[in-house]
Amino acid sequence: MSQKSVDFFFDVGSPASYLAWTQIGALCRDAGATLVYKPMLLGGVFQATGNASPATVPAKGRYTFTDFDRFARRYDVPLHRNPHFPINTLAYMRAITGMQMRHPERFEAFTQAVFDAIWVQSLNLNDPQIAATALADADYPPDLVQGLINDAEVKARLKTVTEEAVARGVFGAPTMFVGDEMFFGQDRLEWVKEALAAP
Repeated sequence: MSQKSVDFFFDVGSPASYLAWTQIGALCRDAGATLVYKPMLLGGVFQATGNASPATVPAKGRYTFTDFDRFARRYDVPLHRNPHFPINTLAYMRAITGMQMRHPERFEAFTQAVFDAIWVQSLNLNDPQIAATALADADYPPDLVQGLINDAEVKARLKTVTEEAVARGVFGAPTMFVGDEMFFGQDRLEWVKEALAAP
């Protein structure tokens, strides 16, 4: 029997993606499954599908973050509401894609650093200077990051993965696939686990 895998589509501007990120690695390791990271641009997905952030509906946005707080406590991970939300993640998702392509050994740590800056430190990553300082403090110098952001092949890769996501039915983040079965949201990790355990 071939080893199962999980395709994990995410964007760092999504608190649900952050919560899923904190769990998905261990879940796949425990299941003996391959984890395939698929950084995408959530704004591009929203544009293509007509979807929008829950925060655009105030009551829904307030409830959603309350629910995220519950999951953060369950997962025993830090989560702080970012007063600068929403964050324009185009540059960050390009940098993450570029790190995956050019420096794969640093991909997970770099992605974690960006998630932490947004959802743990609550930094205003809409401010390029604050972002540059935060990433430099995490040992990612501005010239390295900017080089990845400006890389034409990186830009094309992010666009391709985002288009792939839409073609597969993705409308939000995080979205996970086990084979052709799609699971949307960090609150569906138990279903992912069951799908990996199925014969």
